[in-house]
Amino acid sequence: MATVSTKEIKTRIRSMESTKQITRAMEMVATSKLRHAQTQVVASRPYFEILLETIGGIVSSNADVKSPYLDARPVKRTAYVVMAGDRGLAGGYNSNLFKRYQETAANQETVVLPVGRKAMDFFTARQIPVLPGAAEAGTLSVGDCFSMAKRLCRDYCAGEFDEVYVVYTRFVSVLSQMPQTLRLLPLTPEKTEETRQEMLYEPDCEAVLEAIIPEYLGGVLYGALCESRASEQAARRTAMNAATQNAEEMIDALSLKFNQARQASITQEITEIVAGS
Repeated sequence: MATVSTKEIKTRIRSMESTKQITRAMEMVATSKLRHAQTQVVASRPYFEILLETIGGIVSSNADVKSPYLDARPVKRTAYVVMAGDRGLAGGYNSNLFKRYQETAANQETVVLPVGRKAMDFFTARQIPVLPGAAEAGTLSVGDCFSMAKRLCRDYCAGEFDEVYVVYTRFVSVLSQMPQTLRLLPLTPEKTEETRQEMLYEPDCEAVLEAIIPEYLGGVLYGALCESRASEQAARRTAMNAATQNAEEMIDALSLKFNQARQASITQEITEIVAGS
């Protein structure tokens, strides 16, 4: 009986060692991808910050400027761009993001543009209306983000929905990622108080706004995508590190049980030999 017990324990130890190798490899892959994602986050921020400053400058210097992107209207339907991951094994990364969406969109008529396979599965399973153009987060490029922004702007101006939000995970640090909700439309840029040179816009301010606001939204979506990718890899790295440590602890506990079982088996054999003699 003791021999069977030690065999079972050895099988479990080998299984845990295999699991440990897999989780450690996934942790190393996530660490490598995280470095690249962090670089993208830093590089993506200045673009849409400068565009937003330009929009604020136009609004500040032209109080009578009119644009459908700036005018708030009664909200009947709201569009959400929800950026989740393509895979699991990332701790609470996806579930926390969906909780954030559910809190924000409670008691609203919504339509969703999901990014990431987990988002597609989540909204399809709940039969929530989905906009065309859903994509996997890993394959989405900066050009896709600008195309997505132009489509959202077109549908917004056509009255398909009255507000546009993006729900993503903000990368704070390797150990901290925060789900965020950011309103994209209607846009409310802060008026700049700085004294600046008077600028002339050709053909006029409205035309410039019509051109740069979709570009700005594309930059915001790409920035949110970069933040989400970095957050996903950081969450996966943390989860795989915890899984590796748990596997090591289980291996230590099983090794102790194996030694105890082997010692009990040896003691029993010695007792049987002494009794027989």
